[in-house]
Amino acid sequence: MPAEATPPGLVLRSRAVGAVRRPAVRRTTTSGSGRTPRGGPRRLFEQLRRAWDRPLTAYYLILGSSLLITVLGLVMVYSASMIKALELSLPASYFFRKQFLAALIGGALMAAAARMPAKLHRALAYPILVVTVFLMIVVQIPGIGMRVNGNQNWIYLGGPFQLQPSEFGKLALVLWGADLLARKQDKRLLTQWKHMLVPLVPVAFLLLGLIMLGGDMGTTMILSAILFGLLWLAGAPTRLFAGVLAVAGALAVLFIKTSPNRMGRLACIGATDPGPQDKCWQAVHGIYALASGGWFGSGLGASVEKWGQLPEPHTDFIFAITGEELGLAGTLSVLALFAALGYAGIRVAGRTEDPFVRYAAGGVTTWIVAQAVINIGAVLGLLPIAGVPLPLFSYGGSALLPTMFAVGLLISFARDDPAARAALAMRQPRVSWKSMRRRVKKRPSGER
Repeated sequence: MPAEATPPGLVLRSRAVGAVRRPAVRRTTTSGSGRTPRGGPRRLFEQLRRAWDRPLTAYYLILGSSLLITVLGLVMVYSASMIKALELSLPASYFFRKQFLAALIGGALMAAAARMPAKLHRALAYPILVVTVFLMIVVQIPGIGMRVNGNQNWIYLGGPFQLQPSEFGKLALVLWGADLLARKQDKRLLTQWKHMLVPLVPVAFLLLGLIMLGGDMGTTMILSAILFGLLWLAGAPTRLFAGVLAVAGALAVLFIKTSPNRMGRLACIGATDPGPQDKCWQAVHGIYALASGGWFGSGLGASVEKWGQLPEPHTDFIFAITGEELGLAGTLSVLALFAALGYAGIRVAGRTEDPFVRYAAGGVTTWIVAQAVINIGAVLGLLPIAGVPLPLFSYGGSALLPTMFAVGLLISFARDDPAARAALAMRQPRVSWKSMRRRVKKRPSGER
């Protein structure tokens, strides 16, 4: 018998009833094992890499790390200097108030430098150099220059304020050297070794000689690092670079061997005992402070070494007090902040096409990183005690002011990058108050 035909209406109805809407299936790629990969570390790494490559990364790193270092330094200066102030019959917050005032002035200088264009920075190079050299000559005149801790590098300004011109010599060398090398590069003169060395090296040696007259070996080391950084960025040949390094090394050995104090500091590298006549007292007690801190420290303000055991707890050895009170976590945080600041400075110097910006950013980065390495290396017993403060962290207004101005230079250069400028322009509000008022006036009268 032939099959009974199904009415057309019934067929349509059965399809409509029996049809089930299936959920959309997301197609994903499978790995070789047949499993679908999830987010995992690879996806997280890609997200971090994209965030790291954004145009404003260097800008935020420089601004954030420098401010955090300065604020944490103020806290540690207050904690480390209280006992020293009481020993001198001064208020407990005496050193903190001076450092806080210097930080306010330095913040204004940093903000001003961050808003200045590169042309204005170049215009300031020669005046800063001339004024600095003049002050470094004046400080050697008897009756004007002051001797502190065996070094005659200070000028009395009245009241509790003093000035150390050699600290401004770092900023002068960076700006003047960057401007000089940039002008010579524009004229294509850096391919000749005499134009690369003259007058950069003679002027740098003039600054080094004036500083060494006052006996400040630590600042001399930092200026030498800035000089080598500028030569490296200028593309100095290996033979030329090695020759300048050999001359500087020979002079350093001569100055060290002719000074019993410097020879004693060199002998205290890696010392675990104060030795005869307690020559290595400061180096050993710096290690004691770090060792007693443990993982998370004894607590803010609970340091034992600052009670007269560790000399200079709020200046050269403030990193040791930080390790004692905040522990390994605190010291690693400080190191991470300096590493972020150094990376951001290298990134600014490497991504710009302006030669002045490249040399100035590289010089400032070399200055801050080299000074941090010298200070922390001395506290850890890996380098001789050079008497240099930790940048943006230790007590000392003469060191804080030029350093914050230099950080402002980096911020200005990071903002001036074309991609960063475009990103900042996109983040500005596009709707003004006048346009909002116009929109409100255009509303119907019955609308509320």
